[in-house]
Amino acid sequence: MTAAKAAGRSDESDEGPMTIIAERASVITHEATLRPPNPAAPPPGWRALEPRSRRAAAWYAVFAVYAGGVAVFSGPGHDRSWGIWASFGYAAAAVLAAAWPTRRGRLAALAACLAGALAAPVVWLATQAAATPDVAVVTRSGAMLLHHGSPYLPLSQLAHGGFLAYNPYLPVMAVFGLPRALGLPGLAGDPRPWLAVATFLLLATAFRIALGERAWTGRSLHLAAFSVASPVLAFPLAEGITDPPVLALTCLALALLAGPARAGAGGARPARSAARPGAWLAPGAWAAAITIGVACAMKYTAWPAVAVLTAMIAARDGARPAARFAATAVGAAAVLTAGLAPAAMAAPAALIQNTLAYPLGLTRVRTPAQSPLPGHVLATLGPAGHLAAIMLLIAAGLGIAASLVTRPTADGSAAARRLALGLALMFALSPASRFGYFAYPAGLYGFLALTGQATSAGRLLRLPRAAADSVRSWLSRRALLGEQART
Repeated sequence: MTAAKAAGRSDESDEGPMTIIAERASVITHEATLRPPNPAAPPPGWRALEPRSRRAAAWYAVFAVYAGGVAVFSGPGHDRSWGIWASFGYAAAAVLAAAWPTRRGRLAALAACLAGALAAPVVWLATQAAATPDVAVVTRSGAMLLHHGSPYLPLSQLAHGGFLAYNPYLPVMAVFGLPRALGLPGLAGDPRPWLAVATFLLLATAFRIALGERAWTGRSLHLAAFSVASPVLAFPLAEGITDPPVLALTCLALALLAGPARAGAGGARPARSAARPGAWLAPGAWAAAITIGVACAMKYTAWPAVAVLTAMIAARDGARPAARFAATAVGAAAVLTAGLAPAAMAAPAALIQNTLAYPLGLTRVRTPAQSPLPGHVLATLGPAGHLAAIMLLIAAGLGIAASLVTRPTADGSAAARRLALGLALMFALSPASRFGYFAYPAGLYGFLALTGQATSAGRLLRLPRAAADSVRSWLSRRALLGEQART
């Protein structure tokens, strides 16, 4: 009897928990059937998108919309050709990133983006369309530099040659016209592939330094390829516009001075910014000065970076290293200019007429850079308006210079943001400007975002919140004073 009772108790104790588990499972199943479907869950047959794939697909979709707008709203010509090619490339990239949410899918999307937005338009425009004004000027300047030692036409030929006779670039830019001058035919002699390759290599180096990589990895190359394939750079590169390599050199100089994006956390300086005892400059500052000097010998749009980077070094390391950095950068630009174009330095009148008077609208021939920006609108009102635009441009430059003294930038991200602001003001107030120049501030902010140094959303939101709090406080004080006056 005792054994039978024990067996009965054992059966009951085994049956009880199983019954409870079964009842709980039925309840969970019933609740799952009644619960509405998760809207974030992927549809049947689709895999959930990884965050990186989702972001990539979103960016490619935005790029496709922009390129489609260029194709639809531009007149017949090079802009429309780029827009048609690029819209299909970006759309294919967005589909690949969304439907293939893996690393291989992202690489395939990037390849489609590069092919559609950069490679195909460059090949098509270089082989099937007439040369753009920028390509024609760079090609001619390379031939003149090789044969005459100066990339500029004499003053006697400028008066009758139209706007294509002028060369607003500094002598180092003529290097991209040397392949054609040396006899390379077809696409190999066109400046556009060389501009694209130089921009990619410079950006890859900048990303490698900014990310703290000791060896080449896929990450820095991936970011450089994404940057070159974006509309900010792919559009001007396909047209042969010379700004992308200057922007890439500026980003590289910022990376060399600032070091890795995560270096110096907690107030510690990057090791590259520390000069050895008795050294003229720290290794990173030396390389940055030469880099920005090369950019300054290519185009005047790089010169504001010298002032911003000098102020950054002054705030971080002191006045003497800052003066040495500025002297090295200016000296490098002068040596490159004199070494490449000795004839232009021997007779500087053509250099000044091409690179200063012509962009400022002080020549009889007007530049085609006439986007309806505030400076150009003022310049169209007559001599007084033109003078007002130049005075506003000078005032904006002095304002940025004053801000570098009163609120100096001590790190790379702050310097990039101040430089972007200064360039945006310069392009907006210049008597002769175009919307494409805003690739500089957009590219600088893009570089900060891709290296993780961009201003966070919380910091951006604090600004309008602080402004709203100030307005509310002012209104409260006004209301309180009003009540006190009534009583």
